[in-house]
Parts: sequence; C-alpha cells; structure tokens
Amino acid sequence: MTEITSLTNKGVLTLSLNRPQKMNALTRQMYGQLAQSLNSAASDADIRAVVITSEGEHFTAGNDITDFMENPPTDESSEVAKFLGAILEFPKPLLAAVKGNAVGIGTTMLLHCDVVVASPTAKFSMPFASLGLVPEGGSSLLFPALVGYQRAIKIFMTGESFDATQAFEMGLIAAIDVDALHGVSKIAQQIANQPPRAIMNTKALLKARNHDSLAAVMKAEFELFALALQSDEAMEAFMKFMAKKG
Repeated sequence: MTEITSLTNKGVLTLSLNRPQKMNALTRQMYGQLAQSLNSAASDADIRAVVITSEGEHFTAGNDITDFMENPPTDESSEVAKFLGAILEFPKPLLAAVKGNAVGIGTTMLLHCDVVVASPTAKFSMPFASLGLVPEGGSSLLFPALVGYQRAIKIFMTGESFDATQAFEMGLIAAIDVDALHGVSKIAQQIANQPPRAIMNTKALLKARNHDSLAAVMKAEFELFALALQSDEAMEAFMKFMAKKG
C-alpha cells in the first residue's frame, strides 16, 4: 500500500497521508515521498496548487517514534530535512485539510501552508518538550509570530493541545468546515484558475520578509533536535511514551 497517495485534478495536486491504521504517523519513507512530490510539483507547470490531506479519522500522529528511535534524522541528507527544505522553498500555493489529531509536524507544517481548512474534530499539539525534544519546522519563529510569545511558549512547554475554534482564532487556520477536504479543494481550485505567475509572485512577496531568518532558524532547530534525539532525556521520554501506548 502506498503511504502517500497523489491525485491531480484541474491543476490541483492532492497528496494524502495514507497510513490510517497508525493514525498516519510519519516514517522516513513518507517524508521522502512528500519531499519528492513537492519538489516535482514545484517544477511542473501543469500543477498550480498542492493540497495535503489524510485518510482515516486523523491528520497525523506526528513522527513514528519507533522509526525515529531506530533511525534518528541527524543530518541534512535525512528524509525529514529534505521534507522541511521542500516545504520551506515550495513556490506555489500550499493548502491543507485537517481532521482529528495533528501532532508535532502535523501542526508545524501548517505554519508553512498558505490556506488551511480544519474539521471541527481537529486537535492540534506540539509536544516536543514532553518528548525531550525542541520545536522544529520553523515553529519556534513562526508560531510566536502568529500567536504571541507567552501563548506560544505555554503551548510548547506544557505540550497542551488546542481545538479548531482556538486554531481559527489564532490564525493558524483559515476556516472550519465539516468536510475540510471539500472546503479546501474549492479554494485550491479558485487559486488554480488564477494567473499562475501572479499567484507565485504574490506568495514570494508575502514570504520574503521571513525567508532568510526562517531558513536560519530551521537549521538551528534541526541541529538542536538531532542532538536532543540522541540524549538520555529524550530516550527516557520516548520509552515512557511507548510504555503508555502499550
């Protein structure tokens, strides 16, 4: 079974996380496929916009902890680093439809999306500190810029989750829709029908202010995250997490 499915319709590429039996927990292979799909879409003139969505009841449970423990992404050649690079540099509109749990990278990747629509069932969390890790995906810059320092650090330090209504009020999502995929696909189609160069230039202008500082922060985050992954503190937190799951 392909764990990332893709479908192109009228200039919109939809990428779906397809590992519902594991709540779409992301493996290195899935990160690699997402990076490859985004990089291909970036240079394909027929693709005007990309939507990231999921199969099953949840967006993603975040990283597959077992996969991470066996093969920690500790350098720039890792599939995780490639995905983060692809999402940072993606020049076309990137949209997402979220339902159920969006844990860790499931929330931080949304900070790079241009439009996010969430179901009322959506639940967002970034429990990095709880796992002995640090924020990733540029979230240490993007999230406080969006919601303010105190709110951001409280969420990071406690690992608490927040719902779709709170995410809308924060500005993390653009809309709440019972059928999030249908809602975001309509918006993606509207965008895909616009003049493509104007759309790409508009995105470039809106992202330009933060781009270089964001790239530098993401590099620093990745290095600290890689160090933390190999720490006794993280190993102990992972073991507790696995024991709780079992």
